Amino acid sequence: MDEILKYFPNLTDLQIEQFQKLDFLYHDWNEKINVISRKDIDSLYTKHILHSLGIAKIMKFEPGATVLDVGTGGGFPGIPLAILFPETRFYLIDVIAKKIKVVQGVSEALELKNVKAEQKRAELVKGDFDFIVSRAVTNMPDFVSWVKDKIKKQHKHKLKNGILYLKGGDLSEELKDFPNATLYDLSEIFEDEFFETKKVVHLPLKFKA
Repeated sequence: MDEILKYFPNLTDLQIEQFQKLDFLYHDWNEKINVISRKDIDSLYTKHILHSLGIAKIMKFEPGATVLDVGTGGGFPGIPLAILFPETRFYLIDVIAKKIKVVQGVSEALELKNVKAEQKRAELVKGDFDFIVSRAVTNMPDFVSWVKDKIKKQHKHKLKNGILYLKGGDLSEELKDFPNATLYDLSEIFEDEFFETKKVVHLPLKFKA
């Protein structure tokens, strides 16, 4: 939790309380439904929560914005971002029902009014969004094919509407067909060695009627 406060020192008392509760909630759920690997659960704040919040260092979501989290797993990056941006609406989806059960349980325990979670494939989602976030669920070409028709026309953020993707390693081959993608190195923001190769990829997408 100290790591979160180090990089996000202006949290409200409620946000601090919600972030603190994540430790118990995920340990408790993990005993029932294994959504975080055993070796990672003790590094929850670094490898899952702070990693998710890397997106917040690149993009400050505006009140009323809508964000789709595809392949959210146990709720990452969606739940930490929803805590940080309580006036932004987050729609978290995953194809695995037990993972969505965890997301719903955690968001209900935290009383997050800005989170909706459903078991659903990205291709079947109706509506459009300011941004689509995810954490390395697949390669970028496949991901774009899932979500390319779900972007709002009107821009209201400093970055153009599109994808904000958490990914690690060498992405040159994967992004060769996306020359307008911008990479942000999380190693320049967070000190922990876990972030050495981690990036946020911003890929603007055009509205498709």
